[in-house]
Amino acid sequence: VTGVQTCALPISKGSSILSFVWRLKKSRQAPVKLVIPKIRTQEQLAGFLGKQLENDSAQFLRFLKEVDSLQAFAVDTSTVLTGIFPDTYAFYWTATPRQVIEKLFREKKKFWTPQRVAAATRQHLTPDEVYTLASIIEEETNAAFEKDTLASIYLNRLQMGMPLQADPTIKYALRDFGLKRIYQKHLRVSSPYNTYQQPGLPPGPICTPSRATLDAVLHAPKTRYLYFVANSNFSGTHVFSETYSEHQKKARDFQKAQDEQERVRLQKAAAPQRP
Repeated sequence: VTGVQTCALPISKGSSILSFVWRLKKSRQAPVKLVIPKIRTQEQLAGFLGKQLENDSAQFLRFLKEVDSLQAFAVDTSTVLTGIFPDTYAFYWTATPRQVIEKLFREKKKFWTPQRVAAATRQHLTPDEVYTLASIIEEETNAAFEKDTLASIYLNRLQMGMPLQADPTIKYALRDFGLKRIYQKHLRVSSPYNTYQQPGLPPGPICTPSRATLDAVLHAPKTRYLYFVANSNFSGTHVFSETYSEHQKKARDFQKAQDEQERVRLQKAAAPQRP
């Protein structure tokens, strides 16, 4: 559950209205715990913070969109989310947008130890590029054990100059995060986040990945895999291939499984309901 932890303010017998108001005002300055979930856009982050803290979402979004405000954090409007790590934080209810972002970016600085920066360099990426790649993997799978293998595939593509062709970036470009299948019409979207059309990594992250996913990128194994497709058993995992011909066969297996699943669903929907 996300949000702010609150507590009842006890009223002792004989307390005056003035003393209660003073205590209420003082209680607002007590730190509150804020659980930041996975976030996909600046608008979503601003909306979340605006509901939990005194400043409204418009004030937070204005700060996240102002280039001058972000220069102090060495990010721009595309990369500002690289300073957001899903976790529990303590804030004063009256914290300003700048104070919130300053605290979040202090956590970013703590995460990027010299060891992690060195690991990023070995992957030929900057820390913010690691974050962006991890955001794609975060959206690709919930299976923790395969995240490093997925990372190796994208790293191989980057090294070879291949397009990433990451479906989650298409959903981000369309701002349609509920898409179940990506069709050719979706791949025509004009966007710097369309990794079927644009080379390399997108301009910034498409969500806020977990620390575990970031470490999966940093410690991705060396593989020869270049392709992957969802497992046809619908387990939420993926199967990997080194060659395109091998990948095409596995992709056809998954498409057949999807078509069969849809056929069964439609058949059940069309069946007469028993009284």
